[in-house]
Amino acid sequence: MTENNVVAFKQEGAIDDPLTEILRSGAKRLIEQAVEAEFAAFLAQHADLKLPDGRQRVVRHGHDPVRAIQTGVGPVEVEKPKARDRGAGDDERIRYASSILPKWARRTKSLDVLLPALYLRGVSTGDFQDVLTALLGKSAPNLSPGVIARLKGDWDDDYSRWQKRDLSARHYVYIWADGVYLQARMEPQAECMLVIIGATPEGKKELLGLSAGMRESAQSWKELLVDLKARGLVIAPEIAVGDGALGFWKALDEAFPSTRHQRCWVHKTLNVLDKLPKALHSAAHKDLREIWLSESRAAAQTAMDVFAEKFAAKYPKAVDCLTKDRDALLTFFDFPAEHWTHLRTSNPIESAFATVRHRTVRTKGALSQDTARLMVFKLVIEASKSWRRLQGQKLLPKLISGVKFRDGIEIAPDQKSAA
Repeated sequence: MTENNVVAFKQEGAIDDPLTEILRSGAKRLIEQAVEAEFAAFLAQHADLKLPDGRQRVVRHGHDPVRAIQTGVGPVEVEKPKARDRGAGDDERIRYASSILPKWARRTKSLDVLLPALYLRGVSTGDFQDVLTALLGKSAPNLSPGVIARLKGDWDDDYSRWQKRDLSARHYVYIWADGVYLQARMEPQAECMLVIIGATPEGKKELLGLSAGMRESAQSWKELLVDLKARGLVIAPEIAVGDGALGFWKALDEAFPSTRHQRCWVHKTLNVLDKLPKALHSAAHKDLREIWLSESRAAAQTAMDVFAEKFAAKYPKAVDCLTKDRDALLTFFDFPAEHWTHLRTSNPIESAFATVRHRTVRTKGALSQDTARLMVFKLVIEASKSWRRLQGQKLLPKLISGVKFRDGIEIAPDQKSAA
């Protein structure tokens, strides 16, 4: 009569996953082994310490209470061994502190990164418990909206420190600038995020400046550039890449008058095509590509003249849109050819903001101005980790030292004197 015939029914919402249970038990064993190895090393480090009667001074003294650590495979119950120092007062006591299981740890560091990342990708704080139940188990602790809100609070501290960082030792050879509008609740007036990315002499791209501005006005750009100079950015970039927003170029000429202008070909192409009928877009786009893919400035100017001759009679606005910025569109020819791919467009900014736009669309614009700014900052910082370096980094020191380039090729000293 001792046979148990009770059948346990599966509870609603419960997930029966033997593989996860195996992974969780394996994770528990690995953590125990790692902590024991760490504790053994701690005891060996103090093995020479003896009491007057010859006994070991630092010894094992049981375990701390069992606690659940939230991991990527769900909660794992662990216990940490304790050490006892039998020969010292409280002030001189040798204590064991595990680097694997810190005293107050309740989640793995990967989860601390995961939670705000999920928020940035479009999961609202109210949905976190439901979303993570399938991953971490129904009883996953420390995942309440309040916890997420506290994690978001850390972004504010990171942003404040970043905004006050010293730039006196920094030098940016190239910069890209753009104003990006988001579908966010950035009241009381229409605002955009002003973004500047810089390239260091080592060819690495970094987020240089970020602020909220009023419709890319000259005053907003000027405030951002003045702030950068006030924090030590005194060396003017060689070239700035951006679209046709007049506010940025006016502010740039006041802050760094020696910096040359390069208009973004992606923006310019869209602006020109907007003034042509759709039936001509394919042919016109091909003609415009021939300009910025030319091997020399002379060839580009010829291709631009051909475009003007082809469309000037019927579509003068399209031709005027292109030719009015002729010089600024062809500035990249005076820089190394290896850098042309980077200098012809402000796409480094556009691509970084694809994820930001996705987040604001998912939340249907339900973001305050401060939250939007913090979200943009964190996403761009994360995106910057995968930005590709400039090709031909070895040419940047030459450019900084004053070496001139013509049609992407270095000009020899005898050529410069002849010129």
